[in-house]
Amino acid sequence: MSSQKQRHGIITGGTWCADHNKLVERWPNEEELVEIISEEIRGGGSACNLGVNIKRLDPELPVATIGLLGDDSDGKLLLQQAKFEGLDCQNLTIVSGQRTTFTDAFTAQNSSRRTHLFHSGISDKLNPNHFDFSDVESRILHLGLPGLHAQMDVPWAGEQNGWAAVLKKAQTAGLRTNLELCSLSPKRLNSLVTPCLKYLDYLIINEFEIAAVAGQPRDHIQNTDINACILNAKKLLNGTDIQLIIVHFPLGAVAVSQDGNYFLAPSVNMPSNSIIGTNGAGDAFAAGALYGLHQNWSVEETLRIAHATAAASMRHIGTTDAVVGWSECIRLASEFGWHNQLH
Repeated sequence: MSSQKQRHGIITGGTWCADHNKLVERWPNEEELVEIISEEIRGGGSACNLGVNIKRLDPELPVATIGLLGDDSDGKLLLQQAKFEGLDCQNLTIVSGQRTTFTDAFTAQNSSRRTHLFHSGISDKLNPNHFDFSDVESRILHLGLPGLHAQMDVPWAGEQNGWAAVLKKAQTAGLRTNLELCSLSPKRLNSLVTPCLKYLDYLIINEFEIAAVAGQPRDHIQNTDINACILNAKKLLNGTDIQLIIVHFPLGAVAVSQDGNYFLAPSVNMPSNSIIGTNGAGDAFAAGALYGLHQNWSVEETLRIAHATAAASMRHIGTTDAVVGWSECIRLASEFGWHNQLH
């Protein structure tokens, strides 16, 4: 087993998904029709997006991935993209006769908000046996998405679900771990994530997810309550070995460490005409944050590159297309400017 000093790179695991991105003028009511302005197919899902984004931020950093693809056109496209971006695809497996996981991802032009229609496909076949870390030299495992994988979501090998089993396996092998979430009901998120907390080193999630996992669910239309984010993070840190929880929201983010200290950082003040879509912005934020953590940057620097990466990603409807090198992301963010300091 390699020590943390010897380990280098990031490995992603879990959801590989074909995003069928569609730009529409607005999201329609039932029985209404709106025209599709543009469409494209891109890689999506936590394992895909974070892996590609990390390689975009730093092409020299080793990035590997673990996941399943169907043997259809979507699967072939995703594998081609992964190889093009320079990911180690040894454990990205195409399964014969199966449909690749896909999402119809609609972005409304008038609001930049997105709506996802999801088909699980081959994701239902993924289980902890697909994760072998015995020869992995990566430093950090980024895993997701609970709730979208039938076999991972149920008890496995004495753990309450397969996610906990994989995270335990990764920590035992010497990796640090992070878990990504998606927009499920608060009750479902809480039940899936709670068993995983004891096997996490980091948790990078949004304000709604932290509230759900902490058992204090909130509505998506509520304004951000930064104090609640901090209190919820401290609640999850209590009794665990999690080193750092980062909670992001539209105007900024807060990082809370195991000792209870926290640091606030405003997000990039992007002009509305520069925002093409927010699909994948959360993945981009997580990529920037994990890159900073991998590089042993300060919390301030880590949040800065996380926000900058998210801002860069919003310049395109796709989840990864507009992400560039980390120094260019910082330059773009500085050009746009930052929101006022948070209090």
